[in-house]
Amino acid sequence: MDVSKFTEMFLVEAAEHLQMMVDILIQLDSDPEDRDGIDALFREAHSIKGMAATMEHAETARLAHHLEERLDVCRHLGRISGVEIDWLLEAADLLELLLSDIRNEQPERNVDNFIATIPKEGESEVSSPVEGKALDLTGHSHGQLIQLRLRETVIAPGPRFLVLLKRLADIGTILESIPSAEDLIQGGDPDQLLVRLESDASQDELHQELLKYSELQEISFPDEKEEEKETSLKKPSSGKTVRVSTELLDHFINLTGELITNRNQLQNVLKERNWKELDDGIGQLARLVKNLHHQVLQVRMVSLEGLVGRLSRTVHDLSRSHGKEIKFQVEGAEIELDRAIVEELTDPLVHMVRNAVDHGIEQSGAIFVKAWRERDQVLVQVADDGRGIDPEKIRQQALEQGLLTQTQSKSIRDYDLFQMICQPGFSTAEEVSETSGRGVGMDVVKTVVEQVGGILLIDSVLGEGTKITLKLPLSLAIIRVLIVECDGSRMAMPITRVVQTVEISPEEVQSSGKQLMVHYQDEHLPMLSLRKILKLPQGAPLDTIPLVITEVMGRKIGLVVDRLVGQREVFVQRLPAPFDQVRGCSGGTILGDGQIIFLLDLQSLFERRRG
Repeated sequence: MDVSKFTEMFLVEAAEHLQMMVDILIQLDSDPEDRDGIDALFREAHSIKGMAATMEHAETARLAHHLEERLDVCRHLGRISGVEIDWLLEAADLLELLLSDIRNEQPERNVDNFIATIPKEGESEVSSPVEGKALDLTGHSHGQLIQLRLRETVIAPGPRFLVLLKRLADIGTILESIPSAEDLIQGGDPDQLLVRLESDASQDELHQELLKYSELQEISFPDEKEEEKETSLKKPSSGKTVRVSTELLDHFINLTGELITNRNQLQNVLKERNWKELDDGIGQLARLVKNLHHQVLQVRMVSLEGLVGRLSRTVHDLSRSHGKEIKFQVEGAEIELDRAIVEELTDPLVHMVRNAVDHGIEQSGAIFVKAWRERDQVLVQVADDGRGIDPEKIRQQALEQGLLTQTQSKSIRDYDLFQMICQPGFSTAEEVSETSGRGVGMDVVKTVVEQVGGILLIDSVLGEGTKITLKLPLSLAIIRVLIVECDGSRMAMPITRVVQTVEISPEEVQSSGKQLMVHYQDEHLPMLSLRKILKLPQGAPLDTIPLVITEVMGRKIGLVVDRLVGQREVFVQRLPAPFDQVRGCSGGTILGDGQIIFLLDLQSLFERRRG
């Protein structure tokens, strides 16, 4: 029987069982005598084994079989040790890599080395086979992994990489390189070189030696398992899938039928030039499209539960490796977001949790992840009750890096000060750890959040903890926008970013020094001109001044535009390269009359203006 057509179904279901295993293992870590949990874990391993055997994936089935056998022992004992939990989590990592092999149509890696580390019955934390040594999940010999990238201006990268390979061979023994020396000799021109080197030289010594080669753009020492995951996923997958209920499919069938009927009606009344019925038909079409939009969004919506499982695993692993006692609490995991947004959030949230473990919690404490809805937005917050961020350290570091002048450092708000940690290369860590302190991470987090139309807010109290909040749209594709006009051009902003629109008379404008202000709901808000921000010529004086009250960089402002056009529901598309790099623009859409308008990214616009 040809089982290849069932591969995608197998991968989806196996990934679900695997995620469930990780979730159960994290729960068992706090209650190792939970018999129901151990039984559930056994069933998940059994399911993976059965499916893999049916699909003839021998290594995956073999590893799952060993998991099943070890869990059967735990069932009879009525408990599971910390050593076994750690080993099973390592096994889950290896199963994930095996699934990647299958997805990318590569031979399954051999699992013999890992199976040899199965904990023996009665083994304690002290005699853990995984303690004090790295497990070779890749099947390769150990050695330092080095990643090298050349500058884009370098001509003939193949020969340059051959020179670097020769130099590394003088320092130690090259266990493996991708591409190999033979591939480079045959004329390959790769964009990077991965080398596994066995050497007595430390990473710092290797780094200093490689710095002598000015044509190198990047020198890094990635974690072996993470690098293996990355390289195993380089081949494009067969496509992402999502499960859809039959009830929802029935809705689509019914909607399609109604749309066909509506189309026929419109064609008929157009021939008869019956304008009254044409108007009614268009109204019915609008209702059907709105219903279709709602149903399509339901297909794309997924909860944060899967993401929370990964965060739980991250906290578990880091608390073990750092020797800290950390309680992890989640609220609102059932909140749903567009699948595309959830996928983009994975790495940023993991990094925020890592920061909380590394910089927030000292010896013991708690990390809280909370999600909730506000209007058409979802807010996701990562908080800890640790040491908090020291604003004076940030101020001093910003002064040293030239990001602030002495005058600015005295008047800067805490909000703006905390945002400094999102500057590329900015770090106040006194020591570099394997998880943070290199000045990379929060800038990437902020970039990703803003790319999906969100805002990142940081709040911290020294000695009490830190809260990082992400304000995110529900969907990326179809959103409601406010269209405004400026210097004859129309542009839009997401309605979720708009507090209110008002028109004021010139007499209502006040001044504070050089800054124009407006009184709004017991507050004095600064007025900023969109023309001036976009560096457009000054317009003629207006009888009434249209204002968009919005929140940017942690405070409300009154944005002056030429005209408020109105609200519209639009389909947003990302701009193609290189236009996607333009700061201040988060996408584009086409109106019914064929006009193209761009979506303003107010956060980026204001940051560019301040810069």
